[in-house]
Amino acid sequence: MDLLRKLRPHHLRLVVRIADSGKLQVAAAALAMSQPAASRTLSEIEADVGAKLFERHPKGMQPTPSGEAFIRHARAALNALESLEAEVGGINLGRAGKVRVGSVTGPAAHCVVPALLKIKETSPDLETSVEVGPSRVLMRGLEAGQFDFILGRLPPGRDSRDFHIQPARAEVVSLMVSPSHPLAERREVALAELTGYPWVIQERGSPIRTAVEQAFVTAGLTAPRNIVSSASLMVMLALIERSDTLAPVSEEVANLLIHGEFRARLGIIDLSEPIRVSPYFVIHRRSQRLSRAAERLMHEVMARL
Repeated sequence: MDLLRKLRPHHLRLVVRIADSGKLQVAAAALAMSQPAASRTLSEIEADVGAKLFERHPKGMQPTPSGEAFIRHARAALNALESLEAEVGGINLGRAGKVRVGSVTGPAAHCVVPALLKIKETSPDLETSVEVGPSRVLMRGLEAGQFDFILGRLPPGRDSRDFHIQPARAEVVSLMVSPSHPLAERREVALAELTGYPWVIQERGSPIRTAVEQAFVTAGLTAPRNIVSSASLMVMLALIERSDTLAPVSEEVANLLIHGEFRARLGIIDLSEPIRVSPYFVIHRRSQRLSRAAERLMHEVMARL
């Protein structure tokens, strides 16, 4: 409790700025402090904490293990203060606030974007950010206070009791190809007919790749070997355009592309048996109370699942 009474927001901002820049003088300048004043403040913080937060190296200041823990909690505390300030201001000025969402690719296109557009109709000043990435990266961001909530999967080893987890939906894999692909016009294509073609697919262990590999194993087939590993949509589209490559993506992403500007350049293979990916969830931390704006957006997202 002594530490809580002594720490102030400017202490947290200084430590976070040092961590982001790796240089005391850069952090001091960003906070309109002199370097000696910043150095004294850091020494006072370390004395209050009872541990060094940074080690000085030729390439800059590197956090110690104690420093990494301090920085993680400092970011979460500053984010909470920013949300408080934004929400109080929104109450006085109208609907406003700040919401940070993380999502795997499929629900980002299917749920998050339509929900954002709906919210913006009545709350144009609402500040929103959306980051798309794999679940393990999103969970780290959620734990660090970088997101209000995420749409993703709980990686192995995470204690589910630390989170509110609401079931969302399973994803179905679509196999994107060039319209000129030999199988593009076929109906009810079996997995066995796909083994001789090249693939571009996310890295090993990703949900879509795991689902594809398990589908082949379940069918008694050898999983594809002629593979380019990439999560880049640009790489996928370039390979599809120039070859007979198969690109598995979520059904939501495929529908977005096919009904968009790429519709004349993409086809979907009609599989005899659908390939399903493990379900994703809407997840937020039990220790973090959602702002009113975040609750509104999450409600709109859930309505579209």
